[in-house]
Amino acid sequence: MAGAVMNCITCCRLPGKLKSLSLATAPNAALKPISFSSHASVNLFSKGLVSVCPVQRPLRSLIVCEAATKKKADSAAKRARQAEKRRVYNKAHKSEIRTRMKKALEAIEVLVKKIDAQAEEVLPVEKLIAEAYSAIDKAVKVGTLHRNTGGRRKSRLARRKKAAEIHHGWYTPVPASVQAA
Repeated sequence: MAGAVMNCITCCRLPGKLKSLSLATAPNAALKPISFSSHASVNLFSKGLVSVCPVQRPLRSLIVCEAATKKKADSAAKRARQAEKRRVYNKAHKSEIRTRMKKALEAIEVLVKKIDAQAEEVLPVEKLIAEAYSAIDKAVKVGTLHRNTGGRRKSRLARRKKAAEIHHGWYTPVPASVQAA
């Protein structure tokens, strides 16, 4: 009997304004009503007949989310396939640009380090630079590179070539005062 009453009490949340609660549900129950005032008797609690446990309610309602991965929509799957194709294509273009620029810059460095270089030795370097320009322009046209990035890379090659020509005396820059006139 006491177990049935205790389950009833522990399951319910007792409001603070409730003044008395009757635990006697059966006619032959030996329990008296409990008063929830400051003068409440502790005898029933100390004998172990009744235990009251406060029920904690969360401040916010809980939301249970399913963490399983769901199948992508058909359009999302197609976008993923397209993105992967573009990534591979763009990677190939960028790799080609890096390779061609590296070859051209190495050829320019070899030309600069050569002490007795002739003016005709610039022709193979110019050919390598032209190939690099072509690869850069194609990448810009397709959208792999931004046009400013392409322009910057082409300018870098041209400046290095001009520096090599100035170093060997094959090119003399025109002074700024002469250009203005």
